[in-house]
Amino acid sequence: MSAAVTNNAAQSAPGSGGRIGRVLRHYAPTILVAVAVLGIWELLVIVFQIEQFLLPRPTAILGEFAGEVALLFDPESGSLLFESGLATLGEAVGGFLIGSAAGILIALVTARWTIVSEALMPFAIAANSVPIIAFAPIMNNWFGITNPASKMAIVAIIVFFPVMINTVRGLTLVDPQQLELMRSYAARPMKILLSLRVPNTLPYIFSALRVASSLSVIGAIVAEFFGGPRATLGVFITQEAAGFDFARAWAAILVASMIGIAFYTVVLI
Repeated sequence: MSAAVTNNAAQSAPGSGGRIGRVLRHYAPTILVAVAVLGIWELLVIVFQIEQFLLPRPTAILGEFAGEVALLFDPESGSLLFESGLATLGEAVGGFLIGSAAGILIALVTARWTIVSEALMPFAIAANSVPIIAFAPIMNNWFGITNPASKMAIVAIIVFFPVMINTVRGLTLVDPQQLELMRSYAARPMKILLSLRVPNTLPYIFSALRVASSLSVIGAIVAEFFGGPRATLGVFITQEAAGFDFARAWAAILVASMIGIAFYTVVLI
């Protein structure tokens, strides 16, 4: 019995090692490029003596980030940077959920009735072409400048259109032969929707959600540039930059990037 267990463990060890090796080989080029860019950045700042308020050194940015990490585990002080990141993440997730749900719901309606699709699609395209900064003052006036709902509304508007358009494409671009077969069996429209159209549109929806996850973080931060609570990333970046503490501003950008990557990874899974 013990020999069999030992044999199984010996067989599983190479398998786990192989998986780790594949992961390392997959991410090694990305890691090497990132290290090379940071090294060149550090070297250029030192050689050309670039002022810190123009472009801080990566080591200075990482130092500020490490200091905020230390404050995060200090119960007496706390980290304003990570508190801001958490608030921005909440706005991004809230707007993402609202915009995605609304986009999928409207897509189901427009795909069911062609006349609704033809009537709404031009307005959707026109609204999607409006810059995000045009919505920020309006939403701040509607919901209040310090209310997270104003930022969620902006994120929802940004997320809504790619999700809706992709979902409509998935619902309408079905195999004509499969559609004809179901109609030949006198399948009801609801049966066709659930058995054919919805399964066909799932890849389109998840593709749109991956794009929307990144857009939601960008939209939340840009909306915060127009005002909001102190503990949000957009306000944090603008205030630190106004005080010429660009290392802390870049540390906030680093946190925003980490939030975007994490959010995208969760949606990807």
